[in-house]
Amino acid sequence: MSTATLASLHPAGWPWVYGDVGVGSTCQALDRDVTCDVAVLGGGYTGLHAALDLAEAGLDTVLVEAQHIGFGASGRNGGQLVTGYNRSMAEVARLVGPEAARRLWQIAEAGKALVLERIRYHDIDCGLGRGYVSAALHRRHLREARHWYEDWVIGQAYPSLELLDRDGIWARVRSPRYIGGLLDRDGGHLDPVRFVHGLAAAATRAGVRIHERSLATVLDTGPPPGLTVNGHRVTARWVILAGNAFLGRLVRSLDGWVMPVTTHIIATERLGESGSRDLLPLGDAVADMNHILDYFRLTPDTRLVFGSGANYSGRSSPDPAAGLRRQLLRVFPQLAEVLTPHLWGGEVAITINRLPRLARLGPRVLCAHGFSGQGLALTAIAARAMADVVRGTEERFDVLARLPHQQFPGGRHLRRPLLTLSMLWFRLRDLLG
Repeated sequence: MSTATLASLHPAGWPWVYGDVGVGSTCQALDRDVTCDVAVLGGGYTGLHAALDLAEAGLDTVLVEAQHIGFGASGRNGGQLVTGYNRSMAEVARLVGPEAARRLWQIAEAGKALVLERIRYHDIDCGLGRGYVSAALHRRHLREARHWYEDWVIGQAYPSLELLDRDGIWARVRSPRYIGGLLDRDGGHLDPVRFVHGLAAAATRAGVRIHERSLATVLDTGPPPGLTVNGHRVTARWVILAGNAFLGRLVRSLDGWVMPVTTHIIATERLGESGSRDLLPLGDAVADMNHILDYFRLTPDTRLVFGSGANYSGRSSPDPAAGLRRQLLRVFPQLAEVLTPHLWGGEVAITINRLPRLARLGPRVLCAHGFSGQGLALTAIAARAMADVVRGTEERFDVLARLPHQQFPGGRHLRRPLLTLSMLWFRLRDLLG
């Protein structure tokens, strides 16, 4: 496999990217029957982390990707390295009990550490920055910030969190919208595409056979398990499914556990060192505390990358760039004269409770999906948990699999309209504060 330095933000060939783009990877499509120890489906974070773990353990590993490396959520996310889960640990404890909740916190922290270790060990040039701010817009958010502070600092002995008042948030985010928030000094941000390509390069060096443009059309749960890919048979001792938003198209039993939703992100032209620091003086990644949130960060070449909300309807937005730009100017009105020439987006996967879902589909078939906006760290540890099972250790996988989940209500035809209606309620709550 070859990789290239990206000229801009994303690899070529993405139909949803506008503006200057670089080039992606070129891995040969699968064109013959193969046998291996482990077959991994999905060329994003989860699949690549798992494949790298397995290859480093000496297992013959084949990874197949229907499009190209980073095509899914791993290449279209905001690049934010977030601590914990999308629920407080107190809520998680109510779901699984206090002992399992403590273990889940440790697992999430291990995921964050694994990302940082992989970047360092494999020398992945992905613009890693540290610092993550949760920005409050309403007094309700300030109460929530205090709750999260107590939940992590007191409940989990996590010392890296700091409450921010109005002056504190202004020192880090030069927007008139915010009245306080939280600083996580141990959070961070990176370029998601450079990171996913760095993982792919590391996996290839470790011996993983990666095949892009290789569509799996049949899953055989075995024994032995396997996949039909491009009309050819991949026979394995284990199969790991890491296709996230796209798994329901292959495995109907997974349809309904996650909902594919569409997100879009824009990026400004280069702002220069002075212009970028006038927005984010200390270079933190930021997300507000709304349910349907804005999130943004700076790139090493001084662009502002900005995302907001998601499209839950399943229908294409007529002009996502215009809507994102309007929201960007609400946050940073000082950018009115700055161009936003880059746009990208696509489907990511959420669960009802916004917690990741791990499951067994057969004695030797594992899957992980539904990372719901916090996949940068959690995919790494979910992948390691699946690799652990292959290597004979099930504890970490079983703890993650204890997180309870429900299918989206309404069946194939009504679940998306019902989700859209519920998101309208959350949007109204965000607006009212």
